[in-house]
Amino acid sequence: MTKSIADFQDEHGRITGWPSDRRRAHQLAILDYLTGLFEPGVSYDQGQAEQILADHTTMDDPSFLLTELLDGDYLATEDGLYWRADGRPGVRG
Repeated sequence: MTKSIADFQDEHGRITGWPSDRRRAHQLAILDYLTGLFEPGVSYDQGQAEQILADHTTMDDPSFLLTELLDGDYLATEDGLYWRADGRPGVRG
């Protein structure tokens, strides 16, 4: 069963906080949601990736979420670029 992230969103759909470790299923649901903000097959530099996260959260530290996405294998990184782990990017435009 997929957990709802509504308890961790404001009225604009932005993530407002990070669930405790006791609520790991909610953490995973938030990571799934955040992964969907990145287009498959597109690479982003660190600033772009953090800006996407900053635009969709009210949290002060988007780099924390970026680290969680990387540690959870939702995003991959190499040579300063980030992309969805479910599809390595092609040529960047």
